[in-house]
Amino acid sequence: MKPIQLPLGVRLRDDATFANYYPGANAAALGYAERLCSPQAGWTDELIYLWGRQGVGRSHLLQAACLRMEERGELAVYLPLAEVAAHGPAILDNLEQSELVCLDDLEAVAGDAAWEQALFHLFNRLRDAGRRLLLAADSPPRELGVLLPDLQSRLSLALVFQLQPLSDEDKLRALQLRASRRGLNLPDDVGRFILSRGERSMSALFELLDRLDQASLQAQRRLTIPFLKETLGW
Repeated sequence: MKPIQLPLGVRLRDDATFANYYPGANAAALGYAERLCSPQAGWTDELIYLWGRQGVGRSHLLQAACLRMEERGELAVYLPLAEVAAHGPAILDNLEQSELVCLDDLEAVAGDAAWEQALFHLFNRLRDAGRRLLLAADSPPRELGVLLPDLQSRLSLALVFQLQPLSDEDKLRALQLRASRRGLNLPDDVGRFILSRGERSMSALFELLDRLDQASLQAQRRLTIPFLKETLGW
């Protein structure tokens, strides 16, 4: 089966997979997100809520879950609410036909009465259909600013994980993991050089790795500190 196509321009990133996610201190969240995608899982297993500041990998895990379901031929949908809120809560209609629904950026619609009612009814439809729900926001459920008591009650049923930022050592290992999956060797000294000079967010670091990958292929050179200095002007 093909995933539900929503006319919203929402696309999953091909690199947002479980295999590409370096968990650091977030191994439990990764494990439960993968478990939610197993054939035996359902609403009665886990309703999972991930929260943390921008850049800790919330969106990555939600998209990875959708990709895992699609690999199995199951219907899955990913909605970044901060991007699609302008379309109105009607976009939640009929999502219970999906085996998995991943709702990102819940904070974008918290406090909006129409959205909260629509979310509450979606929760009920998914539960009644035995479907799965994976949620993400920038704060825990009690601090989300939800006004509808029934919706707050539903959120209280979730298994909640706070995603922690990666340490510098974890960022190095995450870069090396991403590089190795591209067929690149990223030595420790080169990785630490990148961390000492480049932007600190993982999204920026991965974008930099993309540039270096292309430059390395074109120049047919390994990733070394002199090569980085030449390529990036550092």
